[in-house]
Amino acid sequence: MKRREFSAFVGLAICYPLLAHAQGRTLQVGFLYPGPHSAAPPRIAAFSSGLQSGGIRVPEQAELFTRVTDGNPVLLAPMAAELVAHRVDLILAVSSAAVTAARAATSIIPIVAIDLESDPVANGFASSHARPGGNITGVFFDFPDFGKKWLEALKEAVPDLSNVVIFWDPATTPMQRIAVEAGASMLGLKSAVVELPSPGNIEAAFTSAAKQGAGALVMLSSPLIGGNSKLLGELALKHRLPAVSMFTDFAQHGGLIAYGPNLLAAYRRTGVVASKILHGAQAGELPIEAPTKFEFVLNFKTANLLGLTLPPSIVLRADEVID
Repeated sequence: MKRREFSAFVGLAICYPLLAHAQGRTLQVGFLYPGPHSAAPPRIAAFSSGLQSGGIRVPEQAELFTRVTDGNPVLLAPMAAELVAHRVDLILAVSSAAVTAARAATSIIPIVAIDLESDPVANGFASSHARPGGNITGVFFDFPDFGKKWLEALKEAVPDLSNVVIFWDPATTPMQRIAVEAGASMLGLKSAVVELPSPGNIEAAFTSAAKQGAGALVMLSSPLIGGNSKLLGELALKHRLPAVSMFTDFAQHGGLIAYGPNLLAAYRRTGVVASKILHGAQAGELPIEAPTKFEFVLNFKTANLLGLTLPPSIVLRADEVID
């Protein structure tokens, strides 16, 4: 193929969603989610809300094709290939693992990411934040200092804390784990990592943490952990372990602290980004975004059950206090 012909082909491939919409065909949007089935509906609803605020009506103008692995990372690659074979106009990929699978399946179909675990440039997903290039853009959360903030909040709540156990989903990149381990060292805390590769390992992870003498838990971001926040919060309380997570519903279900971006707001934002692409924008020209709304939630009821007295310094920072 001559260079001019190749350039024309690429331009057509990138713009075909707009052309298809102009011809009256319903747009096809893939939703690739590696978390549990039970957690998918509110995330899909938030993404759809973003599409609609961007001028794409669901389902009249865009039909969603949802693929959920239910915590089994082995299914990501075949599900991504299935969406490509279905010739979707765009893929919403949740997590760095899903982005990797979608990217391996296509270099043409636009991919909008919601990845709260990694740096898109360091991972090779984008050339730069301002101009990603290629076919990937979206919302990424790559603040390495945030892990230290989780630990500082735990130390305020548990002044005699000396040992933390980190729950880490090995399907994610090691960036957050490394950052939290470094933060623990800076704060004079001993740390150990317990891998959480599937929902079936959750109970065993708590048993392992107890055996390692955990004084508190840090639960890193992943669709598996975020999608099982209720169970994790309940088990943290059952095992009488102060714990922090990125996901606000963790604190609402028994966890001591939740501190991180508003998850559904991030999903809505990816819907807005996707709508721009479906209207004809090129993914590689849309700047990568970061979450802008953060929430700090404390569960007073859990603190009381654990015999903790939360100091004013941490209470005054809370956006929500659960009594």
